Amino acid sequence: MSAPAGRVRHTSCTLCEAMCGLEVTLAADGTVGSIRGHDGDPLSRGHLCPKAFALPELQDDPDRLRRPLVRGADGELHETSWDAAITKAAELLGDVQAEHGDDALAIYLGNPNVHSLGALTHHPTLVRLLRTRNRYSATSVDQLPHHVVAWALYGHQFLLPVPDIDRTDLLVLVGHNPMASNGSLWTVPDFPQRRRELASRGGRLVVLDPRRTETARIADEHHFVRPGSDAFVLLALVREVLASGRARPAAWVDGVESVRAAVEPFTPELAETVSGMPAGAVRGLAVALLDAPSAAVHGRMGVSTQGAGVVCQWAVHVLNILTGNLDRPGGAMFATPAVDLVGRGLLGPGGFSRRRTRVRGLPGFGGELPVSALAEEITTPGKGQVHALLTIAGNPVSSTPGGQHLDAAIAALDAVVCIDYYLNETTRHADVVLPPSGPLERDHYDLVFHLLAVRDTARFSPALLPKDPGGRHDWEIARDLGAAYLAVRSRSLFGRWSRSALEATARLRTSPTRQLDLLLRTSGAGLSVRKLKQAGPGGLDLGPLRPRLPERLATRDRRVDLAVPLVLDDLPRVLASAERERDADELLLVGRRHQRDNNSWLHNSALLTKGRARHALLAHPDDLAVRGITDGATVRVRSAVGAVEVEVAASEDLMRGVVSLPHGYGHRRDGVRLRRATAVPGVSMNDLTDPSVTEPLSGNAVLNGVPVTLEPVLEPVHEPVPEATPTAPPA
Repeated sequence: MSAPAGRVRHTSCTLCEAMCGLEVTLAADGTVGSIRGHDGDPLSRGHLCPKAFALPELQDDPDRLRRPLVRGADGELHETSWDAAITKAAELLGDVQAEHGDDALAIYLGNPNVHSLGALTHHPTLVRLLRTRNRYSATSVDQLPHHVVAWALYGHQFLLPVPDIDRTDLLVLVGHNPMASNGSLWTVPDFPQRRRELASRGGRLVVLDPRRTETARIADEHHFVRPGSDAFVLLALVREVLASGRARPAAWVDGVESVRAAVEPFTPELAETVSGMPAGAVRGLAVALLDAPSAAVHGRMGVSTQGAGVVCQWAVHVLNILTGNLDRPGGAMFATPAVDLVGRGLLGPGGFSRRRTRVRGLPGFGGELPVSALAEEITTPGKGQVHALLTIAGNPVSSTPGGQHLDAAIAALDAVVCIDYYLNETTRHADVVLPPSGPLERDHYDLVFHLLAVRDTARFSPALLPKDPGGRHDWEIARDLGAAYLAVRSRSLFGRWSRSALEATARLRTSPTRQLDLLLRTSGAGLSVRKLKQAGPGGLDLGPLRPRLPERLATRDRRVDLAVPLVLDDLPRVLASAERERDADELLLVGRRHQRDNNSWLHNSALLTKGRARHALLAHPDDLAVRGITDGATVRVRSAVGAVEVEVAASEDLMRGVVSLPHGYGHRRDGVRLRRATAVPGVSMNDLTDPSVTEPLSGNAVLNGVPVTLEPVLEPVHEPVPEATPTAPPA
């Protein structure tokens, strides 16, 4: 069966958070002939980035798995039938739990889950059905501080205000590079044009970052900030706003005086000493935030993935609140999505749980545990040890700290099941691989990213192409795996299924589009999938963001208390960190991303990887000169937990004392390339990050500001570099 030829169709790009609307022309053979941005889309307005052009390549990728794989007696993976693979997967998981307990199974969910309607409607049900409390996800890699602060201030982990860029006069981005990311926890397609519109109305863009990123290059003002020191700058800004006497919090805001006392030691002079940002610039930015008719501050990866991530995100919100810019046009605002997952209680509010990780005692939040603990939970014997792993659209070996150690730990598990359509650094260990259909083959509606969008819209995209004959969608895999698992577990339950299990089975049998239709019909706006289809390819434009507070708050008293004990109690620790002395040879490692990259995948796209290589370590020329290293040389980068060898490129875009590696590279393990020949070279940054070092309040991974040393590689080294002894977890 082929798609109708010669027709123009419209769909959504699901490769990042921007939700860009696409106009696609189908060729005579039913394949994709051309792709362009859909000019009539009210959110993306005709924009698309290079990743969208790779969708047809992904559709036809020879590396992409299309049939289930099961590991045979010879130790190799072989294609098999869906029924055989599903049954095998259910038996592996169920048997491990029957022998070692429910929590002997760990589950890891990667971020592609939030880019698929079927994953969002069905995978949470499957996860609950599997009954384990050992749940992990990419959330604790790069964004958990956002959710902790939203829960603490507003009562719900997904009440995440975003900059109203279309109306703001001053936009301040901290550790944030939307020119490359198209927005992150901020759905802002066509950022380049929106930045030009900001300038055309006299607005300004200010960026704080240790690298002159693609966004910093187009900013009106860019300040280098030493990795891991953003808290000192942000707290100094809060102090200056309060000291000005011009703070203007809303009537429903409490705790201002407690905050004033707590931030008093964080002066602009201290911020300059620790961060490198001049004290005068800190004071000037505080005045600018107060003087601007509207302003919005937003922090992202650079501030979430460091040792004071929660403090940083709290300070960002406090700045927006104290300057009167929360919940006002041009400030930081909350979306009003057609399907309000927060308002209807379909997303849990979050909160810290009594359960902590078994080995190190890291906190659980929102029903998940920090993934930095996963390797030790596998390798440490005792009650509650993890013996099996289910990954769903995730590659934790590449994406989480201490990748080489997690790689070895997964290899020793009793059972590994993966829902994924690639063999990658993680799924290569699988006993069963269940590959779902591709993004062009399934219906789509963005349930999550409408919560983070810069404009309220609603767009339903029917599948552009039919799935492969015999293929299965992700929701169908969840449905069938759930049923097979219950059949396996019923053997030990004497055939009895609980009421909750029966209800879960019914939900799994209901298609994502049907579930979406029910949500739309009961949304109060009188919508349905049919009405969205009739609205046209761009869907419905529901208008600009509008004020929602205090009614939108999920706190018990519909008020915001800035004096969060979790944060205020941590400020003495942050202050004491200013006294830390650095080794003279130490450099601080930060990550980076590129618009043509998509985390740990799409590096085997010939279209996206052509041109100048992007895998090199970037370092300031002065830092290379003092170490006797030349531009383009191969260097050994060593951290507390490992070492890698990679080419180095001199760049004055780096702050002195800072080096940068891209995330998601290094597709070779044990000398085996995990992509076809077009795969880019490079190493995994996460072979250098230390899983024993986490953000203390949330347990989020620390990926930025990692201390490393550099040394030239004088002779070609063909064997892997011996790894340093991992840092021991604290007692």
